[in-house]
Amino acid sequence: MNRRDLIQALAAAPLTLAAGQLYAAPQTRARLLVVFLRGAYDAANVVIPVTSEFYYRSRPTLAIAKPNPVDANAALALDSDWGLHPALKDSIYPLYRKGQVAFIPFAGTDDASRSHFHTQDTIELGQATQGTRNYQSGFMNRLASQLVGPRPIAFTDQIPLTFHGELSIPNMSVGAVNKPAVDTRQVGLIQMMYKGTQLAPQVDQGFSVRDEVYKAMTEEMQEANRHAVTARGFELAARRIGSLMKERFNLGFVDVGGWDTHVNQGNANGYLAGRLGELGRGLAGFADSMGPTWHDTVVVVVSEFGRTFRENGDRMHPRMLVPRGAAGA
Repeated sequence: MNRRDLIQALAAAPLTLAAGQLYAAPQTRARLLVVFLRGAYDAANVVIPVTSEFYYRSRPTLAIAKPNPVDANAALALDSDWGLHPALKDSIYPLYRKGQVAFIPFAGTDDASRSHFHTQDTIELGQATQGTRNYQSGFMNRLASQLVGPRPIAFTDQIPLTFHGELSIPNMSVGAVNKPAVDTRQVGLIQMMYKGTQLAPQVDQGFSVRDEVYKAMTEEMQEANRHAVTARGFELAARRIGSLMKERFNLGFVDVGGWDTHVNQGNANGYLAGRLGELGRGLAGFADSMGPTWHDTVVVVVSEFGRTFRENGDRMHPRMLVPRGAAGA
C-alpha cells in the first residue's frame, strides 16, 4: 500500500483517487492532522505483541507484562495478540474501544540510512528514496494543492519540510502564547516595505494568521482559567490546535520531540511511559476540543523509525533499528 492509498483509506469517504492523483470531494468537511514524533519511539512498547515469547525473552527488564485485569502495569488487551501500553489507559484506549483508533505496527519506509534526520526527511518529503531529492516539495504541500479549498497550517516555530512547496503555508507555534513581538505600527511598516512586491501576499497572510491565532488562543486561555484546566506541554498545545482546526484550518502538522530513549526508558513506568501519557492526553484533548467535527477528522501519528526488540548490553534501553522496521503505530 502506498502513501496515497493509505490516506485514502484513513479518510474513507471524503477522499477519492483518480488517475494517480488525490482529490477531495467538493464541500468536504474532512480535516487531517499529522503528528510527528521526532527521535524514533519504541513502537514495540506502545503496541505490544503480547503473544510473542521472543519479545519477552529479548526484553527481560523493558517488556510490558501480558494483559492482566488486576495488574495496573500490564498491557491493555487490544485483541488476542496485541496489547497497549498502560500509560494510555485513560486517553487512547477509550477511543480505541469506540472504534476511533487504529494501530499500524511494523510499517515503514525503505530508507535504511539509520539516520534520524535523513529518515525524517524521507517521510516529510514523501519521495522515492533513490535518486535526487527535491527539498522544495513536501508531501503535505502537494496534498494541499490537490484539495478543494484547503486551509493548511503548521503548528511549529518554522515551516516544516513537509509543507515546503509551491503553496505558501502559514506557521504558528501554539506551545506558548505571548504578546506578539511585532506591534501594530511595526506590522504596518513591514507591509509598506513589501507592498507591490511578489512577497506582499505572503507577508499580509502571515500577519493575518498570526493575529487570528493569537486572538483564538487568548480566548482559549481565558476560558481555560475559568474552568481550571491544568493541562501542560503537548496536552495544552493539542487542545489549542483542536480549537483552531475545528473552525479555521483543515490541514495541520505538529511535531513532538523527546522520543530518542537511549537511557532509562523504563517499561510500564519511567521516561517513555511519561511521554506516552502526555501524548495520549494531548490526542484525547484534541479529540475533545474538536467537538462534533472530530467525526470528520483524521489524525496520523508517525515517527521516523522504531527500536529493536532486544535490550542493549546494560539492559537499560533498546538499540536503534534500521528504519524499515517500524515507522508508525
